[in-house]
Amino acid sequence: MSKKEKENNGNEFDSALNVQKGVDQPESINPDVVSKFRLKKKALRTIDEYVQGILEGNRTVLGQAITLIESNLQEHMILAQEIIEKCLPYSGNSVRIGITGVPGVGKSTFIESMGRFITKQGGKLAVLAVDPSSEKSKGSILGDKTRMEELANDPNAFIRPSPSAGSLGGVARKTRETIILCEAAGFNVVFIETVGVGQSETAVHSMVDFFLLLMLAGAGDELQGIKRGIMEMADAIAITKADGENVRKADLAKIEYQNALHLFPPTDSGWIPKVLTCSSLKREGIDKIWETINSFINQLKDRNYFDKKRKGQAKYWMYESINEALKNNFYKEEGIKDKLKLFEQNVQNGEMNSFLASRIIIEDYFNKK
Repeated sequence: MSKKEKENNGNEFDSALNVQKGVDQPESINPDVVSKFRLKKKALRTIDEYVQGILEGNRTVLGQAITLIESNLQEHMILAQEIIEKCLPYSGNSVRIGITGVPGVGKSTFIESMGRFITKQGGKLAVLAVDPSSEKSKGSILGDKTRMEELANDPNAFIRPSPSAGSLGGVARKTRETIILCEAAGFNVVFIETVGVGQSETAVHSMVDFFLLLMLAGAGDELQGIKRGIMEMADAIAITKADGENVRKADLAKIEYQNALHLFPPTDSGWIPKVLTCSSLKREGIDKIWETINSFINQLKDRNYFDKKRKGQAKYWMYESINEALKNNFYKEEGIKDKLKLFEQNVQNGEMNSFLASRIIIEDYFNKK
């Protein structure tokens, strides 16, 4: 009997390739659950719901509001600004601390050690850790929660890694607004960790009360590897990894930095920057650094300089926001991109001077307004 005849008779074709039909399997993911999830993901809360959640200290709502701040969608930007405006009266009640240092100095380990010290004393800590973004892919690892595992599980701590997106030399464009929301959520200490390169230190210094510079000892030429400008910004220098065989090296480095700081002009606040040593792993010297920060804040408040400094920072960020808005508006202007490409080629080919090209483009931009 042929294959066709067997199939017509209802008999199975005798073959090793013939596969028996098994039991029907259910969907690996429940479509009803997926549908609900998608609706929930797309739905935005009302402004009052966001504000209420933030004031109640709801971390989920706080995180969602920060995501709105970081978004470039026009709808999200408008909503974020309204949330910030409503949270503003509840902000300003924290100590803002900027932390910077060269890669490898142990910023994340230090922040976790200092953070645990603060929360054990009853403080509520928000850590805004800015991750460097790739100039090529614009991607960012956002691995601070994995590096600060103990602090990430602390109920009195909130860690928010954000991609720098190349803005302000590594400081996320919306960090200052994020500080406002964290303060409104009840966090009374805010850490801002910089990527430790370029212009980021200047940006962080302009939004914090206390600026801490972390340094390593034992390189042999400690003072050669750091810019004078960063040294002048520092309210205190902490020499990390001062444990084991490094204790002596750290003490020698401390003396060198103290001598160097005496050469700088006095600060406007009258504060004399301190140099301390610490071991983040052994959690030694952390209490002394926290005492120094509190002494600094108290001195500034006694001399009525604390509020003056914050007002100056608010003014600075108003102008920064104007500059950024003008820049964004310029590059979004219709026809500017095409003209930039054309002039870019002319400049590279030596057919036009760079300054002349920029002047013509800018004049063309303003003539359209």
